[in-house]
This record gives sequence, structure tokens and C-alpha cells, in this order.
Amino acid sequence: VCGKPWWSDVGRHWPWEVSLRVKHEHVCGGALIDPGWVMTAAHCIQGTKEYSVMLGTSKLQPVDFTGVLLIPVRDIILHPKYWGRTFIMGDVALLQLHIPATLSEYVQPICLPEPNFHLRVGTQCWVTGWGQIKQRFSANSTLTPELQEAEVFIMDNKRCDRIYHKKSLFPRIIPLVLEDMICATNYGENLCYGDSGGPLACEVEGKWILAGVLSWEKACAKAQNPGVYIRVTKYSKWIKKQLDRALSGPRASTWLLLLSRLLQ
Repeated sequence: VCGKPWWSDVGRHWPWEVSLRVKHEHVCGGALIDPGWVMTAAHCIQGTKEYSVMLGTSKLQPVDFTGVLLIPVRDIILHPKYWGRTFIMGDVALLQLHIPATLSEYVQPICLPEPNFHLRVGTQCWVTGWGQIKQRFSANSTLTPELQEAEVFIMDNKRCDRIYHKKSLFPRIIPLVLEDMICATNYGENLCYGDSGGPLACEVEGKWILAGVLSWEKACAKAQNPGVYIRVTKYSKWIKKQLDRALSGPRASTWLLLLSRLLQ
């Protein structure tokens, strides 16, 4: 059963929202996709640091820990196509939690889309996160104490690619926005929300699905830039395979993690 956002006196709760942390400091966003697993961006993972996740709260530094979960990460699986920040391909990481999250109204997984699911251009979706709030004319970015949300709309990849080509030296023939990416825009609002690794969530036929994972953090530098996310449908089969494999026995992914660090 997948979660859905719900309202309370303090605002809207996004029960799959994760704060990925190192030494209690927020480093990236993420989404709970199963009681024992979180999905984030591969570029969020650096070296063999001790990661943990915080779930069940919209506050970055909660004072009241009712419903809040803090769980260490047991294992990290990076997508084999990920070759580091220079070539943002396969920018997907799965985090296996030390113990499965106890589900409650504050903690619920988001559904993964089927591999053949097609997200139409113009679909309304939501981006959530604590980070990278930038004013249009300012380079400063700060973390906000309270989870932010922004309504965005799915944009055509070709149009998105044209926008980024205007700002780059790459020839038009080399696509910047690849097939495994998805773009979303809020049509030039002054604020740009979202965390690297954070979710792009869309309600489709009454079900909330994880359509994307924020990949291009620098896209936030100008508010009129579309956000570029990893297109989850392109990785649904791989994700399912990893989760099934984990159920059938432990795996050693640490060497893959170390190898990817050496190749960066």
C-alpha cells in the first residue's frame, strides 16, 4: 500500500520524504519506496561515510520526536551505469536500512511506476525538500528548517534540452537531457525548491508515484531553469531486481561503492 500526502494543522505531510544524513547533518533528500529501502541520487553518496535516514517529520531539526524515525543505512547500491558527477548517467542509489521503518501515518512508502508507464507532458507533480532555496538574483542557498513543497509540471525532454543547450557550449547534436531523465518546471517562479536526491511525486489515477529523483542540483541556480530528474520508470526493473535479490540473501555492494569512488 502506498502513502499519500495528508493535511494537518501545521501543513501538508509527505510521508515518504527522507532526510539523508551524515553525523546528524542533512546532506540530501530521498524517498521511502519500501519499509526497508530508500531511493536517492547516486551523486549524494560520497566515500564510505556512515549514513542514516530521518523519516516521519517535516522539520529538519525536530524538537518533538513523536512519529520520527532515525535509522542507520546498512547497505548502499549504486546503479552500475553511474560513473561519478562528471557523467550524470544512472544517478540512482538504493539505501537498505538497518531495520525496516515502522509504518505509521507519518511514515509511508511511495509507489514506484511500472516500467511501461508513460508520464504525459503537462502532468502536475510536486517537488519537496529542505534545500537549495535560491532567490532568482542571489547565489546563496540555504537549508530551510521546514520542508518546502512546489507544484511543477512535466516538460517535454526536447524542449528542456534546448533550454540547457542555450546555456552551454556543447553542440546541439550532443543531447544533455538524456532518455533516462525527466524535466519539470514551475514556469519561472522566484523560488526553486528541492533537495538533490529528493522526490518528484505525481498523483496518477488516485495513486502517488515516484516519477523522478532530483539529479541536477546546479539547475536550481536560475529559477527559470527546469529541474532535471532521473526518470524512475527507466530504473523500475533494476530497483525491483535489487529488492528481490536482497530478500533472497545478503549482498556485498561495498566493493562496488569503493570502485565507483576510485573511478571518479
